[in-house]
Amino acid sequence: MTETTSPPVAGEAPAYPMTRTCPYQMPVGYEELRERGPLTKVTLYDGRQIWLVVGNEVGRTLFPDPRLSSNVLHPGFPFLAPRIAAQTQQRAAPPLVGVDDPEHARQRRMVIPGFGIRRIAALRPEIERIADGLIDEMLDRGSPAELLSQYALPLPSAVICALLGVPYEDRGYFDERSRLVLSSAGEDEAERARKAFTEILGYLHDLVGEKEKHPGDGVIDDLIAHQLEDGSVDRDELAMICSLLLVSGHETTSNMIALSTVTLLEHPDQLALLRRDDALLPGAVEELMRFTSIGDVLMRVAVEDIEIAGRTIRAGDGVAMSTMLMNRDPHAWENPDVFDVTRSSGRHVAFGYGIHQCIGQNLARAEMEIALRTLFRRIPGLRVPVRSDQLPLNAPYVLQGIGELTVEW
Repeated sequence: MTETTSPPVAGEAPAYPMTRTCPYQMPVGYEELRERGPLTKVTLYDGRQIWLVVGNEVGRTLFPDPRLSSNVLHPGFPFLAPRIAAQTQQRAAPPLVGVDDPEHARQRRMVIPGFGIRRIAALRPEIERIADGLIDEMLDRGSPAELLSQYALPLPSAVICALLGVPYEDRGYFDERSRLVLSSAGEDEAERARKAFTEILGYLHDLVGEKEKHPGDGVIDDLIAHQLEDGSVDRDELAMICSLLLVSGHETTSNMIALSTVTLLEHPDQLALLRRDDALLPGAVEELMRFTSIGDVLMRVAVEDIEIAGRTIRAGDGVAMSTMLMNRDPHAWENPDVFDVTRSSGRHVAFGYGIHQCIGQNLARAEMEIALRTLFRRIPGLRVPVRSDQLPLNAPYVLQGIGELTVEW
């Protein structure tokens, strides 16, 4: 197989086409990338060529490979846009997602008990109560409604507050700032994003201090009791970890709830299957994760040479892991571009794979199941008044999702 590269792209354009006309379909140009094979080369905004991982099997092999580093401060680490590079260089490496073992393993051991299956199972009645309460409010206001602000965002926001032990009345403060942290409109947004993150960090630093005096029963309280007090972590690092959990704990799921709603409404035959057999819903959530892939690209840098798929990734090479393309690999699934709630989607990598696999995946699954079940049970006549290709989409380089979602019934 010959090695191919995509042409250089000027300005802040991504290394490969990112323009989406439909929120749940692959961006324009991804079909061509998929046809190049499981591992190919693309060009970044600055002309640097990096490897793009397309194949599911190759990706699942590379994800846990210690020769690929997640350390964003490594001099060879690749970034999709100059704003992201500048923003990263202004602060320390983000915990968990931007560091390698042994630091990563130490941090993960601290937080993983708070997101275990038993703890999430115990939280389910609270998630159901929150979902029903939000639907009550939507129905009281009447049709139409803006689903993101009235349901898809406040549900996971309230849940992550309950789990972490963050006062729910403060959700407006960090909801707005989380959006700014993950925004990507361009260089003008960089300073606003930096300021928003600093404010979230300061809020959580103060909250940790308050909880030291007045403990509660959230994950943050557990971290204070078992990690901070015995010196395993200092207050600054703990605030950083909690910032990551808070921001990622509701932005990702809110985007998935909105995307899943649109996807199901535009596939009424699949929605009908779920209405007839509720037991299909857990598998449908996995298929929705595979089919929509809101977090498309995870970046890495090689710290040693790696021979794979007939290619050699050299030490210092940048590597982009496209979870969307891995989840649409025709070698892993038959008809991968077809949405099928009866499909076995267990090999998807929407939560990543290996040591950096998403800590909050159990929580995300529970929230999506409950959010979708409650929404379509309580509002059976739900509809979106426009086609999905007319919906406003999130800007590139962040979570792929819908900027606004008006629904009617």
